[in-house]
Amino acid sequence: MAKTLYVGNLAWSATDTTLADAFRPHGAVISSRIITDKETGRSRGFGFVEVEDADADKMIEAMNGAQVDGRQIVVNEAKPRQG
Repeated sequence: MAKTLYVGNLAWSATDTTLADAFRPHGAVISSRIITDKETGRSRGFGFVEVEDADADKMIEAMNGAQVDGRQIVVNEAKPRQG
């Protein structure tokens, strides 16, 4: 099983790759994506990282409050989308 982690306060320059690379030292990353504005294509400053269930709590603990690209990021378990 996999869990999705919400990652907030990202630098505007963050990419899917840099996001995944920041989390990899702490466990298995399945995928990552930065959320962008539909009109401008610019980052909205947050994204999601899909990780192995077994690594999720360890990653949240290690990465919440960590510095990535000069910004202190916020990491927690993503909430299901409201339909």
